[in-house]
Amino acid sequence: MGSIGKPIDRVDGHLKVTGHATYAAEFTVPDLVHAVLVQSTIAAGRITGFDLAEAKSMPGVLLIITPDNALRLTQAKGVQQAVKAPLLQDRDILFNGQHVAVVVADTLDRALAAAARVRVRYQRDEAVTDMDAMLDQAYVPKSFRNGARPADSRRGDPEAAHDAAFAKLDVTYITPIEHHNPMEPHATIARWQGDKLTVWTSTQGISGAQTTLAGHFGLDPSQVRVICPFVGGGFGCKGNTWPPVTLAAMAAKMTGRPVKLVLTRAQMFTSNGYRPRTVQKLRASAETDGSLQSLRHDGFSLMSQPNLGEFCEPVALSTEFLYACPNVAVSHRLVATNMPLPTYMRAPGEASGMFALESAIDELAAQVRMDPLAFRMRNYAENDAHEGKPYASKALMACYTQGAQAFGWKARGAAPRSMREGNVLIGWGMATATYPTNRQKATVRVRIAADGSVLVQSGTQDLGTGTYTVMSQVAADTLGIPVSRVRFELGDSALPHAPVSGGSSTVPSVAPAVAAACEAAAGKLRDLARSDPHLGWGDLDASALQVREGAVIGPDRRIAIAALLARRGQSFVDATSESGPGDEKKRFSLHAFGSHFVEVRVDADLGEIRVARYVGAFDVGQPLNAKTLRSQLIGGITYGIGMALLEETHVDGETGRIVNANIAEYVVPVHADIPAIETIVVENAESRSNPLGVKGAGELPMVGVAAAIANAVYHATGMRVRKLPIRIEDVLGSA
Repeated sequence: MGSIGKPIDRVDGHLKVTGHATYAAEFTVPDLVHAVLVQSTIAAGRITGFDLAEAKSMPGVLLIITPDNALRLTQAKGVQQAVKAPLLQDRDILFNGQHVAVVVADTLDRALAAAARVRVRYQRDEAVTDMDAMLDQAYVPKSFRNGARPADSRRGDPEAAHDAAFAKLDVTYITPIEHHNPMEPHATIARWQGDKLTVWTSTQGISGAQTTLAGHFGLDPSQVRVICPFVGGGFGCKGNTWPPVTLAAMAAKMTGRPVKLVLTRAQMFTSNGYRPRTVQKLRASAETDGSLQSLRHDGFSLMSQPNLGEFCEPVALSTEFLYACPNVAVSHRLVATNMPLPTYMRAPGEASGMFALESAIDELAAQVRMDPLAFRMRNYAENDAHEGKPYASKALMACYTQGAQAFGWKARGAAPRSMREGNVLIGWGMATATYPTNRQKATVRVRIAADGSVLVQSGTQDLGTGTYTVMSQVAADTLGIPVSRVRFELGDSALPHAPVSGGSSTVPSVAPAVAAACEAAAGKLRDLARSDPHLGWGDLDASALQVREGAVIGPDRRIAIAALLARRGQSFVDATSESGPGDEKKRFSLHAFGSHFVEVRVDADLGEIRVARYVGAFDVGQPLNAKTLRSQLIGGITYGIGMALLEETHVDGETGRIVNANIAEYVVPVHADIPAIETIVVENAESRSNPLGVKGAGELPMVGVAAAIANAVYHATGMRVRKLPIRIEDVLGSA
């Protein structure tokens, strides 16, 4: 019986719970020294000088790197980040918290003490910190979605349809700056051996880090090795190769010693991106029967100064296709400020954008006096009208019906403030989830040994999502052996190439490559068996032989792999296979779907909002592991609860400084904030988007959570909150 879909325990679980999993900062490297970053205290201007005498005179200090003595780096093809400001290449200051120096000493304490003595003189310029004041200067992204598509789209005539419709909505939704805050901070150990560089770093993209570092230092990628067997959380902030990685390598080259650089929690707020603030303008309309007539979604996204790079939060992409609507227009614009460069954060675009869209859908349903679920079903899209294609698979209707049944949605009182227990207002809300099914090229190497054990290798990453485990399951089932006979190796750029672990693409990309490589290795065993004259299988087609249970099995007999290899004088067979997208994207629209149902309870006097019950139903294609999948779904919903009620990065308007750069004042959910979460995986073992029929599940469950909670708060209180996070003061006075 196969293991795919079963709740197999994590194969790396024992290492983690016993403390034997080695993270980036924990590797033992001889002759190691320590680096500490010094960051700017202004948001705009220029460095006019440094006072380094006191810091240099302190015990153990080996080197202080500033823009005056830093190595000159290159901007080669494939480098992910702009070289200019964050890598000590000039004296310009573009945001508060920008790296301005690196102090290297023989111990961490000495490096910290010396860094505190570095004095920097500035010429201060006026900083732009108010995004709203700059909306009239918003500009079109130069390379939206890496140039894969235009920033704007339109079908029909949304303006005319809006004017003629019965129910109309013209509102603005706002989401704040949010930070990832993984448990493990960014950390790098860098060592040079001649012209070869090895880095141990916490990354979601081993191959990307290899390419970026090679480009910066003028090396061939083969001269750079990146190692990362475990990641203590990332959520997107470890997808790019941020400046501290390069600065650690620079310090190692300049000192001739291996260098460790670990960011402080405060430095994590300015060193590796964040979810940008968005202002989203929604104009929508519907007829009395609930049929959508128009949707216009204009998204404005906070950006850094353009010469740091470009990142646009693609908030309106789901609006293009999610509902059957004949008149749709979307646009995306950037607003330049003196802030660091934003980046991907769990479900980038969809998490922020669906808060606006799904809140607006709820508002329209209320205007036409229609149940929010019935309204969504009324406007269900069987095909993707934006791309003009059928979906590869779509089980959203099953997500609606199964989620609603499990939640007991039929018992919902229609009117706001109609459900109450004593002094507690009860609200039920729901929302839709969707996220693209992404797939990229990945390569896997498989070796089947004489003892029947299997080694599978790919240069992918495990962020704690279960990559080690599910890839072992795919290999085991492909070869018909127990999972215990498989060892999966990842986390090393010396292994076959795999894409970044982002966009929920790891399983759809790497798992088919694992299956293909295992099939190729099994094919070599079949060929060996057919060429063995003693077995008499020479005239058989290869399909007549099976490789399973540690043997090659024919119609009349079986031979153990060990015996077969011994007879041929081999100790193993191996195979390498690459798997990547075919023409499925040309033929189909590729998305995963889900639905959220939530109960909130609001204290009528205090305004305190508590999430009391939660049901999420999801279409993720073929599940690979029921246990790791449930963990992903619960984790995404928890992340969404934080977005809805707690998380917000505060920036001082005068200085551009983040004032809650810690996890005491940047509030994230804890156990007491999270109810029991029921997750439902609807049956949909689709196969049209990739050979295994799998869809990524890391980001989908977060999408729509904030809207579902905001909609529930409205149902409880009658107060429509269009700005996140929802605060006590937003609902006080509603009693």
